[in-house]
Amino acid sequence: MQQVRHEATAVKIGTGSQAVAGAPLPLPANRSRRILGMRVDATSYDAAAEQVITWAKAGESRYVCVSTVHMVMEGHDRAEFQRIVNAADLVTPDGMPLVWGLKLLGIPSATRVYGPDLTPVVCEHAAREGVPVGFYGGTPEVLDRMIANLTARYPGLQVVYRHSPPFRPLTAEEEAREIEEIRASGARILFVGLGCPKQEQWMAARRGRIDAVMLGVGAAFDFLAGAKRQAPDLIQSLGLEWLFRLATEPRRLWRRYLYNNPRFVVLFAAQVLKGRTQWEAH
Repeated sequence: MQQVRHEATAVKIGTGSQAVAGAPLPLPANRSRRILGMRVDATSYDAAAEQVITWAKAGESRYVCVSTVHMVMEGHDRAEFQRIVNAADLVTPDGMPLVWGLKLLGIPSATRVYGPDLTPVVCEHAAREGVPVGFYGGTPEVLDRMIANLTARYPGLQVVYRHSPPFRPLTAEEEAREIEEIRASGARILFVGLGCPKQEQWMAARRGRIDAVMLGVGAAFDFLAGAKRQAPDLIQSLGLEWLFRLATEPRRLWRRYLYNNPRFVVLFAAQVLKGRTQWEAH
């Protein structure tokens, strides 16, 4: 994922009428599971995009997480972060290990909903439905290239907001100004590319303060701009995208993958062996 832009903001999960602290919209029965305590929802690209569009048309303030092994392990290590993800309105299985985890936990139809692929699917739906979108994160160059690529691909896409925040904590005045600018833009879908865990914390702190559906899509900005290479489809399908990314950015990513991945395998195997196969919606 791209370099994170600023420090975490204290989480204030909503003060407006649309915000419901810790109460994500329930999916149909038996379509969610807990993987090491983190909720993961079985959905699809079209189902997720249609839900986002429905919320966006209603002007609702919600947030969507795309979950990876890295996110699961961040939640395992930090209960506060796990609560943020579990309070999201939708948590998609971004990584293949989580798809396999859902299958092992009793959802054989589970499929991957990957941030860099979900972003254009949502943009396609937004262009067709006339829903304005915005983008928050990345460098100015990455934003320009990504938006140019998306608007060329989806000519009806209305991009009404874009912002590349500074590489430092925001002042209270800057944060308030950003929120007001997003609200004034009329964006009803806001793609957030700050990297895990900062983007999830950023979205949770603004639910109820921004009248948009926020999607934390991590490295999608860099991939869609062509600034970074994506793993070939075969490598992705084998669940080895982490190895491809480690090979391309070893100094930045070695700890994330070489420390988290083995722990995930051991801990999740223990979960399965103990028979913790159900998650009750609440």
